[in-house]
Amino acid sequence: MSVAGLPPSPSDVLQRAAPATAGPDFGALAERDPELAGILAAETDRQRGGLQLIAAENFTSPAVLAALGSPLVNKYAEGYPGRRHHGGCEVVDRAEQLAVDRAKRLFGAEHANVQPYSGSSANLAAYAALLVPGDTVLAMSLEHGGHLTHGSAANFSGRWFRFAGYGVRPDTGLVDLDQVRDLALTLRPKAIVCGSISYPRHLDYAAFRRIADEVDAYLVVDAAHTIGLVAGGSAPNPVPYADVVCATTHKVLRGPRGGLILTGAALARRIDRAVFPFSQGGPHMNTVAAKAVAFAEAAAPAFAEYTRQVVANARALADGLADEGLEPATGGTDTHLVAAGTRPLGVDGLEARSRCARAGIVVDKCSLPFDERPRSSGSGIRVGTSSVTTQGMREPQMAEAARLIGRALRDADGTRASGPDGTAAAVAALAAAHSPYPPR
Repeated sequence: MSVAGLPPSPSDVLQRAAPATAGPDFGALAERDPELAGILAAETDRQRGGLQLIAAENFTSPAVLAALGSPLVNKYAEGYPGRRHHGGCEVVDRAEQLAVDRAKRLFGAEHANVQPYSGSSANLAAYAALLVPGDTVLAMSLEHGGHLTHGSAANFSGRWFRFAGYGVRPDTGLVDLDQVRDLALTLRPKAIVCGSISYPRHLDYAAFRRIADEVDAYLVVDAAHTIGLVAGGSAPNPVPYADVVCATTHKVLRGPRGGLILTGAALARRIDRAVFPFSQGGPHMNTVAAKAVAFAEAAAPAFAEYTRQVVANARALADGLADEGLEPATGGTDTHLVAAGTRPLGVDGLEARSRCARAGIVVDKCSLPFDERPRSSGSGIRVGTSSVTTQGMREPQMAEAARLIGRALRDADGTRASGPDGTAAAVAALAAAHSPYPPR
């Protein structure tokens, strides 16, 4: 079902090449706040006018957006269903319990906490539940694809805990499990974190579990990027192996921006207390309700089809980028994201992002393992296919997107970007044919 002004559902986009969904209407807002209405309209134009290839982004469904804009935004609900600090929570209790039950069923978990404001908030709560300041933690190094919450000195994780980093093999780009085990046996960490923001292959959760058991460490899986693929059956489920799984509810999952924690019954109380009252106050009940919507949508057969197409599109995009002279990390992808080196084309990641932006292609710069360039520029780009798949694009459009990225990267002075036959016009035409917000 489509709703005017909102993106289509997964089943809609897989059935129609160009969803007949009207663009957002900011008329009511424009009467009260024309300045902000103009900003929202400009962002809508930006989203539908180019190729949105940020791996961490997606277009939510109409029902998710409806929940986000619901009166639940008004309710303060510190605590948990049946145990709230404020009165009047009998209705929002039902919304949160629905989200919890749906998350547990979707991922096969004994316990779910749906209150974290973000993936970083979920990671903070997991660490708070399992560790004390000064504990040693083993995680993927930031240089090889780890997240800020995996030990960055600028982040709470690096300030409160002693993180050590494992990496990938230089010959294959795959996680070096021998190194993980050697470091674990040497350092005896309290926890091992398994997860990445730019690693394009499936992780061997069973192997990480064996290593964690060998040194009596907790296994924390940061599945922020892959949990949507897990929901659709297109990636391995970490829940049977991990003590705690932290995730986000946006990205491939297509829900609202927010966090999620999955764990077993034995750690449930510790996790809940680490979220509230330790690290958060009142949950955002409109977001919790939107998470419930997303979990229900992800349980539908259409979502499994969607995630399969996301992966197929990522593989097609990786192949196309290789044909354009870029170097996809690990030679390809199993997931929704592709990290690709741009050095063969004579540009670093920062310049590559700029040249793509000039043509209306939105990508992230990224560092690559064993990168000699500073992280501020990096030697590659990171792209993802969640958003464009939601728009109805398939493998032929990914081949065209790769060709346009190659053309943009070879356009040093920008002369090929503009004009009726320029790269920007071709990008705009491709985006318009698969727009999440067709003009009214």
